Amino acid sequence: MGKSNLDIEFQKAVNRVNAYTEPFPADTLLKLYAYYKKATNDYSKPKSKKPIINAFKTNALFQVENISEDGAKQAYIDLVNNYFLYRK
Repeated sequence: MGKSNLDIEFQKAVNRVNAYTEPFPADTLLKLYAYYKKATNDYSKPKSKKPIINAFKTNALFQVENISEDGAKQAYIDLVNNYFLYRK
């Protein structure tokens, strides 16, 4: 079964984020993290060595718990597109 357009666009957005070498703002990183985890059905616990980072990541995951997989993919794509459109 082939990939859907949504899956293709999601992978392009992931590749774009991974190729970007500048730091992202913390709030953007948390949203990207949560949308990615939800979109990929990755329910593993955050693995930062700093408990406060794990707390922020866990909170971000709670905020997307009612979004569907496809909804998370689309939100990730939209966030990436808007970030690169409006960044300075």
